[in-house]
Amino acid sequence: MRRATRHLWLLALLAALVLAVPAADAQAGCGGVRYMPAKKKPKHGRAPLAIGDSTMLLAMDNLAKIGFNVNAHGCRGMDEGLAILRKRGHDGTLPHLVVMALGTDFSVKRSQIKRALRYLGPDRVLGLVTPWELGGHAGSDAKTVRKAGKTWKDRVKVLDWVKVSRGHGSWFQPDGCHLTQAGARAFARLFKKALPYAQPPPPPAA
Repeated sequence: MRRATRHLWLLALLAALVLAVPAADAQAGCGGVRYMPAKKKPKHGRAPLAIGDSTMLLAMDNLAKIGFNVNAHGCRGMDEGLAILRKRGHDGTLPHLVVMALGTDFSVKRSQIKRALRYLGPDRVLGLVTPWELGGHAGSDAKTVRKAGKTWKDRVKVLDWVKVSRGHGSWFQPDGCHLTQAGARAFARLFKKALPYAQPPPPPAA
């Protein structure tokens, strides 16, 4: 009886170890946070900040070349992006423009966008990129982002990556969302359209 009980216990332990391996592998596959400073200095103020997930990794150098500080992390969702905004706000290092390209792995909610605007304050600009979902399709997140641009016209600028990149299969890896070199260049061209919002407007003349 003791031998049978021990055998069952060993089988249970082995099953637990097997189930734990995929979770550990998935976590390791996310990699660490990567940061690249802007390679162009703004005329005044801080360089704009780009916050993204694994779909931004290949475009980091392209974005830095056009003047963005870039912060990317695989498996990143909006909550992690919001934590960056909150910390920078606490440290007093928020730039005038922050562009968030998230939603590939997790959903983008209206409440999260409202939190981002609260962290940025009324005088800064939030750029939001419409995401392709895993598998290469556009879901509700793109609609949420576009609606936010209509709701907060003066504070949210939509970079519609889904619209711009549709039909350009050569811009993507086989998964339909991660970029190729051509896609990274196109991604940076879209971000360049947000640069006019990177500097605060001049104060009104006295």
